[in-house]
Amino acid sequence: MHQDTLLITIGFAGIGAFLFFMLGYFIRKRFATKKLKNAEERAKKTLENAVIEADKIRRSAELEAKDLLLKMRTEFEQESKVRRQELNVLEKRLMQKEENLDRKVDIIDRKEKDFERRDLSLIEKEKQMHSKEKSLDMMAQEEKDKLQRVSGMTKEEARQVLLKRLEDEVKHEAAVMIKRVEEEAKEKADKEARKIIGLAIQKCAVEHTIETTVSVVNLPNDEMKGRIIGREGRNIRALEIATGVDVIIDDTPEAVILSGFDPVKRAIAKISLEKLLEDGRIHPGRIEEVVEKVKKEMDKSISEEGEKALFDAGLHGIHPEIIKLLGRLKYRTSYGQNVLQHSKEVAYLMGVMANELKLDFTLAKRIGLLHDLGKAVSHEVEGTHAKIGADLARKYGEPENICHAMEAHHQDIEPKTLLAVLAQAADAISAARPGARRETLETYVKRLEKLESIADSFKGVEKAYAIQAGREIRVIVQPENISDAQAAVLARDITKKIEEGLEYPGQIKVTVIRETRAIEYAK
Repeated sequence: MHQDTLLITIGFAGIGAFLFFMLGYFIRKRFATKKLKNAEERAKKTLENAVIEADKIRRSAELEAKDLLLKMRTEFEQESKVRRQELNVLEKRLMQKEENLDRKVDIIDRKEKDFERRDLSLIEKEKQMHSKEKSLDMMAQEEKDKLQRVSGMTKEEARQVLLKRLEDEVKHEAAVMIKRVEEEAKEKADKEARKIIGLAIQKCAVEHTIETTVSVVNLPNDEMKGRIIGREGRNIRALEIATGVDVIIDDTPEAVILSGFDPVKRAIAKISLEKLLEDGRIHPGRIEEVVEKVKKEMDKSISEEGEKALFDAGLHGIHPEIIKLLGRLKYRTSYGQNVLQHSKEVAYLMGVMANELKLDFTLAKRIGLLHDLGKAVSHEVEGTHAKIGADLARKYGEPENICHAMEAHHQDIEPKTLLAVLAQAADAISAARPGARRETLETYVKRLEKLESIADSFKGVEKAYAIQAGREIRVIVQPENISDAQAAVLARDITKKIEEGLEYPGQIKVTVIRETRAIEYAK
């Protein structure tokens, strides 16, 4: 029983296992079929997508090919159009050239025919000319014979008369030519002079030190003013006596003013007072000691300045006393222009102009440097600075041509050499150029206008011109109203009125010009 049950159980188990196996087999088969079907669908879909993509690529390629073909066709048409235009232009040019050649050939043919006709006519004319020449020679000989019979002169006598007339005509033409050449030479000389002066001014750029007739000494504090004055004014009197300048102590804060016409003395006073302030010991004895010491230092400084001026100008062999006088010019001014710097500038300008004119370069610079030497002592000696400087130069052995140029540079005497004229020009350029003088433009113009108005106020004056920075005035008078004698009186009267009504340093030259002109016109 038990065995039967076991067999039955085994049988059911076997049947169950078989059923389970069959069930699994059917399930797997179903799943495999489904996978296969899915794979087939995916493959089909992929194939369809590939066909669609291939179609897109084909269509895109066709479009690109069409675009490229269209672009190439357009470019080809444009290039063909340009080429056709060029060919048309060339064709037109060729046709024009052919037409021109045809016309030239026609012209040449006509000219050849004309030349042939002219050759024939020239040959005929030449024959006629020969015959006419023969007849003219015969007529001329007959006329000569008649003239000899009528005039009673031989052939040689007539020849002499004719030569005399020709000589007179040639002399007249030569005179006219000489006058024209002289005028051209003057015009050329004026242009060359302006060129040389312009070149000299362009090359010159000298700075000027501006000074006045007063010097200011700065003080550390206002208490020093009392020490400078001293007890009962002993210190200030001692300083004024020792230096020869006026010491002005006023309400100006922390400053003392030194006033004096002599710039050297003023410089000595300023340096002395600065040394006394630095030292602190201020009393009459110390003041005299310091001033004496500064004077010796100033003499040495003046000599050094003179030697430096010579070195800058490239000159040598000048007397030591002249060197000292040159150094003094550093402390002298004219219209605010430092005279030593002005002298250096004039030397440079004269050197440039002399070099252009092929004159002695060194001699010209020597004249320029020494031309205002008289200003170093002009306040001590009577006379114009030009005359004083020339006398000093003669005294210390300078050549006469240098002394003459120095004396003539303001036209006090008539210049006799070209270097003397150059000295006048260089001095005027240096003094009159903008920036050289301290005067403002307004003051400068007013002074010139005042000078001209003084001259214009006299009866018979046609026009007055102030020149050379106001150092000379030229007055043109009416010749029908002013005689030569009256011109001299007028110059003196104008001089007096200028002296009375105008303040100016130095001197002003008055030149009265009376000119009579006779003018006719050849028609």
